[in-house]
Amino acid sequence: MPARSTGFPGSDAQDDFSRARRRQARRRLGRRFERGGADVDLILPFDEVVAELGRTGEHDLGLERIELDSVVGTVDRDKGGFDRRFAPTTSRVRTRWERIAEAMRRGEPLPAISVYRVGEVHFVRDGHHRVSVARALGETHLDARVVEVSTRIGAERELTLADLPLKGHERLFRERVPLPEADARRVVLSDPWRYGELAEGVEAWAFRVMQDRVELLGRADAARVWFAEEFTPVVAMLREAGLDAPGQSDADAYLAVSCARYRLSRTQEWTPEIIERLRRER
Repeated sequence: MPARSTGFPGSDAQDDFSRARRRQARRRLGRRFERGGADVDLILPFDEVVAELGRTGEHDLGLERIELDSVVGTVDRDKGGFDRRFAPTTSRVRTRWERIAEAMRRGEPLPAISVYRVGEVHFVRDGHHRVSVARALGETHLDARVVEVSTRIGAERELTLADLPLKGHERLFRERVPLPEADARRVVLSDPWRYGELAEGVEAWAFRVMQDRVELLGRADAARVWFAEEFTPVVAMLREAGLDAPGQSDADAYLAVSCARYRLSRTQEWTPEIIERLRRER
């Protein structure tokens, strides 16, 4: 909602900061009573995020108008003073914050902020106070100079610090099983901790294929062959046999029955007898 105005920008700016601090304190207090709530308000550190997601490159997009709700992180973690919503967390930022708030209220032009874009979110390189003030004054967008950083795994707006280790597991799977993007979108597990288990299974399957064919396959070729000759036909077979559970992803269904198949028969082969045994086990 638009900020209230008394017609005195200096006094209004002081009130703006006090209100922003009170809202941040109330929200922080409320999070203390929510399970896992404290992590939600922590600002995301750029270096840690891209390390877990797997940085692959970057390119300059120039000047864009970005949504302030998408700004959830910072490049300079040592700067401090703001939470994930860029509400001020300390009075140390007050002087500069109020100066910028007063300038915004007067309609004075301010330089565009500078951000990195990773997936759906942005990390501030320059302009922390401008983002904080703009949000406090009810703005929804801000001009920004954007550099897009590409990563192996994308970042959604709901990403939190607690998600980073799980994202790291998914990223390692993508490195061990480097599928084309369209195929990779089908191999998604609901439990990220199991990506390592799936990677081990894919590598073991590829090793047996290389032995049978007396042929050496690189990781990309092994991933391609596994997806085409094992994953896709097996998932189709499982759906037809009714061995998938409602809400399961293709990868969930594949991993579940692959583990059960090996436990029951000590083989990686698929036969009608094995399918029937799996059906009886359910």
